[in-house]
Amino acid sequence: MDRKEKIRSFIVETFLFGASQTSFNDDESLLESGIIDSTGVLELVSFVEEEFGIDVRDEDLVPDNFDSLNRLSSYIERKEQVA
Repeated sequence: MDRKEKIRSFIVETFLFGASQTSFNDDESLLESGIIDSTGVLELVSFVEEEFGIDVRDEDLVPDNFDSLNRLSSYIERKEQVA
């Protein structure tokens, strides 16, 4: 399972309670669409840190990094390249 699939599966299981894997697209805003809220962002951060071994810093908690599946996947890729 690739990075994006792992993230999508976590979001679907945690926030959409197992709804269809295609219930949101890769560029859809997770916050604006109501898939996650501020508490959900914290759960997503915890998942990313555990699953991908990344230290998410406070300054990284911006929509450019966490507001869509594509943005989050790109953020993780950048962090992995630096590590």
